[in-house]
Amino acid sequence: MKTIPIRLRHIMLGLFSSLALLWPLLFGTGGTTATLEQVFAFAAFAMSYDLLIGYTGIISFGHAMFFGTGAYVVAIALARGNGHTMSFLFGFGLAVVGAVVLSLLVAFISLRIRNAYFAMITLAVGQVFAVMAGSQGLRQWTHGNDGLTFSVPNWLNGDLTLYYLCLFFLFLTAVFLTRFVASPVGQVLRGIRENESRAVGLGLGVVQFKTLAFVVSGVTATLAGGVYALAQSFVSTGVYDVSGISLNVLLMVVIGGVGTLYGGVLGAAVLVGVQNLFSNWSGWPILTQHEMLWFGILYILIVRFLPQGILGSVVARGGVVSWRALPRFKKSQT
Repeated sequence: MKTIPIRLRHIMLGLFSSLALLWPLLFGTGGTTATLEQVFAFAAFAMSYDLLIGYTGIISFGHAMFFGTGAYVVAIALARGNGHTMSFLFGFGLAVVGAVVLSLLVAFISLRIRNAYFAMITLAVGQVFAVMAGSQGLRQWTHGNDGLTFSVPNWLNGDLTLYYLCLFFLFLTAVFLTRFVASPVGQVLRGIRENESRAVGLGLGVVQFKTLAFVVSGVTATLAGGVYALAQSFVSTGVYDVSGISLNVLLMVVIGGVGTLYGGVLGAAVLVGVQNLFSNWSGWPILTQHEMLWFGILYILIVRFLPQGILGSVVARGGVVSWRALPRFKKSQT
């Protein structure tokens, strides 16, 4: 699997950051910036998922449990604290602690099991969270399918402030995950993805490294859920939807390019952009009433003509040489 050289990642990060910074100044605020806030949150979510599927070889069908938990914890904290800044900090802090505990628990239960069995366990756990969020016992907290509306701190009331907060979060996520996958830990994770049996034979703590990747991915996804809730000032049980959120983040990574990390940003922009485009075309019922059909066609076309995703195919066809870290890792074990 060809990956993007670290220098090219820095160039892409700089270009994207510059464009995103100037966007509201050039085109103003409103519906476009609201859409971009969603893109930023989902892009960070997709990057966290690519850390699992693209760099560690772990397929999770229940990643929405982290995204939804982050959204609800932040929303409930702000709703109970009347949008106070301390409730904002408390909500995100509690979300991180909860994400670590949940990641460790799920990893302990399932990471010793491989392939489809692991995916099925994460799917089951994610479905449990979806059912719990809509249950009568938690309805006083989650408000069930009616959703929970809350106030954000006063310093986030401006459109530009919230926009740049979401952008700053995505920037930090990109920088952190770029450094993480380029670190020695990232090299080991790619080695495990390529040949787990060899890694076990060499005495590497495969489960421990997978657990670390799962925790990092879970915490990032949880924070992305909290940022998404801030951008919406509303959260409902839909954030736990396996067929919606978990499937969408998988599609974002596949569309952008598995194992490219930044492909998730591109995939989020395509998917969220197309969804918002369809929702605004009320005069075209053939589009709005058959949205999933058109998404299916889009996905088939990308898989057929760009099998490595948009960014992945561009890198592959451009003949970009992958990082030398993984070949060195494999060569040293022969």
